Amino acid sequence: MKKAVFTLILALYLAILTPFASFAQTDAIQIGVLQLVEHPALDAAYKGFVDGLAEAGFVDGENIEIDFRNAQADQSNLMTMSDRFVKNNVDLILAIATPATQSVASATSTIPILFTAVTDPVAARLVESWEKPGLNVTGVSDIGPIEDQINLCRRLLPEAKTIGIIYNSSEVNSEVQAKEAEKYANEAGFKVEFGTVTSVNDIEQVATSLAAKSDIFYVPTDNTIASAIPNLVQVAQEKGLLIVGGEEGQVESGAAATISISYYKLGLQTAAMAVRILKDGATPADLPVEKLEDTDLIINQAYADEIGYTYPKEILDAANTVY
Repeated sequence: MKKAVFTLILALYLAILTPFASFAQTDAIQIGVLQLVEHPALDAAYKGFVDGLAEAGFVDGENIEIDFRNAQADQSNLMTMSDRFVKNNVDLILAIATPATQSVASATSTIPILFTAVTDPVAARLVESWEKPGLNVTGVSDIGPIEDQINLCRRLLPEAKTIGIIYNSSEVNSEVQAKEAEKYANEAGFKVEFGTVTSVNDIEQVATSLAAKSDIFYVPTDNTIASAIPNLVQVAQEKGLLIVGGEEGQVESGAAATISISYYKLGLQTAAMAVRILKDGATPADLPVEKLEDTDLIINQAYADEIGYTYPKEILDAANTVY
């Protein structure tokens, strides 16, 4: 009788222990992914990263396990999720957007971190230099062709006098681009007016005020604006203004046009860097920050029709994508 009871207890103990033992003994590479907020550009970067890893033989659910977290633009979420990855001692962290990268970089100095959708990693104090990051962080910048985008504003509206630039002043990523855009706008003969927001709740009011002083809007790759681009589009549409965006997702969501990099390709390129770390033993400190060179001209015909605008033939003929 005692032997039977002992056997039963042992069986129950093993049944309880087995799942934990299996988890502890897994050989799968653990990758934590922290995305700042949901919007088309960042979503595309994540998809490109996952697809790029799979093409290289690193398949989620097979030989790697991806723990994906979306912070919904909340700073406390960023900190909690960053600590989760460190506590779980993941093998690699992918951070999507500047605030997400800053959060994980402050949480660990040892786990390799790759970023994507970060414009200027030096200004954001994530790396020591583009060529020699020097720390546990590197990745692929999403810096776009800002000069070409401002020149596109001029090509769309040759007679325009004032360009309104709207962005989140608390995002280093956006501040850098706004300054660059101002420089190129001045060179193109525009007077520049700025509209700054700190959250999506500010967009409608700031855009309405800016629209009264502007002939055309320009939006950099700003995560706050991108996550609520329909709010800006509604204001611009009511005023009959064109919006030139910093990336394709903004145009897909209603802006008029852009010359943009592909955020999906950005993710693919970041995955290639991940493979060098996971497979070849490379360290972020020695991997130069990369950029994406290819760009496309993208326009939104539906928005132009709504405000009664006709694209120049040269723009229509050159467009790679028309929404």
